[in-house]
Amino acid sequence: MLSRGSALTFLALKLSFLALLLVVDADSEGAWCYDSQDPKCGPTHWKEIAPACGGPAQSPINIDLHLVRRDLTLRPFIFHGYDSAPPGPWTLENDGHTVLLHVDTGPQSRLEMQGAGLPLPAYRALQLHFHWGGPGRAGSEHSLDGQRRPMEMHVVHMNTRYQSMGEARAHPDGLAVLAVFLAEQDSDNANFSALVSGLKNVSARGVSVDLASTFPLASLLPGASGLSRYYRYWGSLTTPGCEPAVLWTVFEDAVPIGRAQVAQFQSVPQAGPPGSQPAPLTENFRPQQPLGGRRVSASPGASVRGAAPAPAPRLARVRGALLGLALSLCLQPGP
Repeated sequence: MLSRGSALTFLALKLSFLALLLVVDADSEGAWCYDSQDPKCGPTHWKEIAPACGGPAQSPINIDLHLVRRDLTLRPFIFHGYDSAPPGPWTLENDGHTVLLHVDTGPQSRLEMQGAGLPLPAYRALQLHFHWGGPGRAGSEHSLDGQRRPMEMHVVHMNTRYQSMGEARAHPDGLAVLAVFLAEQDSDNANFSALVSGLKNVSARGVSVDLASTFPLASLLPGASGLSRYYRYWGSLTTPGCEPAVLWTVFEDAVPIGRAQVAQFQSVPQAGPPGSQPAPLTENFRPQQPLGGRRVSASPGASVRGAAPAPAPRLARVRGALLGLALSLCLQPGP
């Protein structure tokens, strides 16, 4: 059940979404890239192949903790199938822009989530992918109070009321993405070992490989307490076609990942001219977008930094008069 504020936001987005559908170019999968690959097809040019990229309600954003509003309806998530290694295989793919792990294996896949203020009935996990910077540089797409992290993982879910990713992208409640910050540490995080080990086998764009084993998807998410600390807003895909069809959850707590493991992502080859030596794929994140009139909500456990409201002018005058009266009484000489 959506809160009243969320429902009004959803209605406004639905109206703008319907208007946007009238001008969306069908070729949202055309040639695009990041500035690190070629500025001529970088993010400032995405709207030329996908008009939605220049429209409203775009992602990613900076989450200003002074502006977020606490929403008591953002209760805990209910995850189904996340705590066990599901039957595989899972497929790891280098698509030239990122590394994707496809976790939806058809009818036998039972990776779904509910609750947490999500629209009904449920959202099914399709894939997860990563965004990263260059050596020693931040690479997360979102930020909290302007602080970015070395990497960000997106777990992409589709509303089960829709039959395909294409159909879901045409509805403002079609997708729900969990955004997880990854913070570097000296030692490797064993929970990423199976995935990182597969990176060496996707050494060219378009190459995919089945992972040797699956693992509990929950092992890549924040711990139990961290799952209750998150921020929520309506936004878009962060790659073309940039459809505003995403309900974003950005977790406050970062998940650790080894410095050497980050370096493995930063060495994944990107597509290059025929016959050339492929360069490493780095800086594969979209610049942050204006928040506009959107509202960012905080779960009951998440941090907020809202300043205490100033007293109303009339109340301030009354307080001043009472204080003056009290002082005058104190200073009057006794009988």
